[in-house]
Amino acid sequence: MKALAWARANLFATWIDAAITLACIWVVWRFLPPLLDWTIFKAAWLGDDRSACSAGGACWVFIRARFDQFMYGLYPAAQTWRIDIAGALLVILGVWAGWRRLPGKRYAIPAVLVVYPFVGIWLLLGGFGGLPYVETRQWGGLMLTVFMTVYAGIFAFPLGVLLALGRQSNLPVIRTISVAFIEFWRGVPIIAVIFLASLLLPLILPINVDRLIRAVVGLTLVIAAYMAEAIRGGLQAVPKGQYEAAAALGLGYWRATILIVLPQALRISLPALANEFIALSKNTTLVLIVSLFDLLGIVHAASADPKWVGYNVEGYVFAGTIFWFACFAMSRWSASLERRLGAARSH
Repeated sequence: MKALAWARANLFATWIDAAITLACIWVVWRFLPPLLDWTIFKAAWLGDDRSACSAGGACWVFIRARFDQFMYGLYPAAQTWRIDIAGALLVILGVWAGWRRLPGKRYAIPAVLVVYPFVGIWLLLGGFGGLPYVETRQWGGLMLTVFMTVYAGIFAFPLGVLLALGRQSNLPVIRTISVAFIEFWRGVPIIAVIFLASLLLPLILPINVDRLIRAVVGLTLVIAAYMAEAIRGGLQAVPKGQYEAAAALGLGYWRATILIVLPQALRISLPALANEFIALSKNTTLVLIVSLFDLLGIVHAASADPKWVGYNVEGYVFAGTIFWFACFAMSRWSASLERRLGAARSH
């Protein structure tokens, strides 16, 4: 009876709700069975080549045969343990920073923003400390996607904070520079930024810059501009009384900003910042234009192999599923953190 009452209240409360509910039921009934047949029941799961695949279902043998390549790109097989350790460290630090019951919270964020970038580069690139050097042209797959997302995000966040503070500054020069920077990078398509960074940075800088660094720099500049606007909205939402209270306590500009204003602004900006980070993870697929093969790029390249021609749909479904789960996890974590901070603020 409770189920019927719930359905009547939530699904059939009005004739419009009933029509939408029935339309959704029809869509599920019409498309779900064929989809399940293709993805699960009639799909080929075991085998080594396309001869194991049938015409009636998905050929997941393709994913199985190229799984290591999709994860690690062309990274030497004997050294992939370094990627695994870097990924495990990232997960551990993320749990440490996000799980409120773990001790030592004050060290978690500095560990993520300061320590991990150097450790990650050492593990992935090598060349010193006893690890063989692995050129970035051998990087690819999911590890490259995660690398660009994490490092562009780490560099973009502090830059975005400085730009947001600069745009709110009373100094005309600082404010003008910040506004010009933000508006310029927000007005240029990301794909154009990546392409131009790949072409112009070697001409501007006196040293040869790796193309992966160029792509990360391009992504950092654009995402920092968007993050700056999100943080600026948070700064404007902080009550003016907070600034006056900080001044009454005798705090200078930087102490008041770091200790009082900025924590509140970041809390308010959290949903927008999480959205920008999710967008960054998806925008990494644009680096294919400069011949960097992230997860989507390497799936596209593998689909062109004559041995697997015709099974590109399975590759794109696999890549899309990974992106969806990653973005969904980040959105849920952001929502959880937002609720926790909101509850703490209400108390």
